[in-house]
Amino acid sequence: MPLGGIIFLALFILAFGVFLIFLARKIGGRKPGPAVKFEAYECGITGVAKKDTKISVKFYLTAILFILFDIEIIFMYPWAVTYRDFIASGQGAFVLSAMFIFLAVFIFGLFWEIKSRALEWD
Repeated sequence: MPLGGIIFLALFILAFGVFLIFLARKIGGRKPGPAVKFEAYECGITGVAKKDTKISVKFYLTAILFILFDIEIIFMYPWAVTYRDFIASGQGAFVLSAMFIFLAVFIFGLFWEIKSRALEWD
């Protein structure tokens, strides 16, 4: 794609985004102010704002580790599907060694994770 096409596409995306924001403001309703937020609901209990919600870092760490190892599996699947093609082209040993290095990095990370007690909830 020539440079003019890239510039046109970028401008089109920008204009479309501005148009969608403008349309959302025109069609969408207004958000109620903060006074409505603290009114009594059906049960009659007034709302109390909590500004110091404490969430454990373990939740974030577990989520990040899950995403990391999930992405590892996502990268391994196409490799496993196309490995026969690499063998047929004579590059099977190179691709296999590259995957072993990839797996070694993640296995090292898994052992480091276990050693540093990243998954313990105590």
